Amino acid sequence: MSIQWYPGHMRKASNEMIDALPLVNVVIEVLDARIPFSSSNPFIHELSSDKPHIKLLNKTDLADASITKQWQDYFEQQKNTKTLGLDLKNQDPSKQIIDLINKLSPQREGRNTLAMVTGIPNVGKSSLINCLAGKHITKTGDEPAVTKGQQKINLRNGIMLLDTPGILWPKIENPLGSYRLGTTGAIKDTAVSYEDLAFFAAEFLLKAYPKRLKERFKFEQLPTTEMALLEIIGSQRGCLRAGGRVDLERVSTIFINELRAGLFGPLGFETPETIDVEMQHVAILKAEKEAREKLRLEKAAARRKRAKANRR
Repeated sequence: MSIQWYPGHMRKASNEMIDALPLVNVVIEVLDARIPFSSSNPFIHELSSDKPHIKLLNKTDLADASITKQWQDYFEQQKNTKTLGLDLKNQDPSKQIIDLINKLSPQREGRNTLAMVTGIPNVGKSSLINCLAGKHITKTGDEPAVTKGQQKINLRNGIMLLDTPGILWPKIENPLGSYRLGTTGAIKDTAVSYEDLAFFAAEFLLKAYPKRLKERFKFEQLPTTEMALLEIIGSQRGCLRAGGRVDLERVSTIFINELRAGLFGPLGFETPETIDVEMQHVAILKAEKEAREKLRLEKAAARRKRAKANRR
């Protein structure tokens, strides 16, 4: 499955970011610490590759700390990039972030440093803005696409923030990345099936965090398949239809919402190593698709050539 959710306001926001970037001194990208790579927008990286970057891995309270550290080490190998792990619900990292901004883009006398705050939907950008401003400036919510337009916030300390809407990119090439975005809530629930997400999450948890599942659902013996897992949970939670059949939609909704709330414990859905393997596979599939398209165009050109010759 490849989930695509790219509302019109995201296209507009992307164009506005392109217009604003020449004036930006530093780019602050807020990531979901559970999926640091999948929540990093390649569109933003491509547009601002020559700018100093601060990557903030938010929701560390929901993320596997050892995997978060791997990603910080990975990102900090990139030129002019600093990282910070955050838990914006329970901590105030304002001083650390302001220090990073000043380190990467020293203030010039008489001029504000313009820091663009970017990120995909539902990673905590608005919470970050409110934290840095010391007051409620922007609307927050546990759903994607709350912020719809750019706004500037003067921190009165030589730094001006440019708050941008959460945007995805038109084509998510890695299908597993699509699932991760949907599972963690970066994509509107109306754009994706809870059942699809639950089967993906169940398969992942059975392999990566079996002990968590046993503890959460009091299993003596862990189910071996995603379907078996969801059916047992559905029976436990009373998600039954007539005849005692499990209502997969209901149990899938419960399963995903509990995962998003952190009730399975801190999770890390991807590591630099697994992403490297996945992106190599994506590159192979892309090359094969391009080869098929090239062959199709060549055959079409040959047919046109033959048809033209026959008309003479």
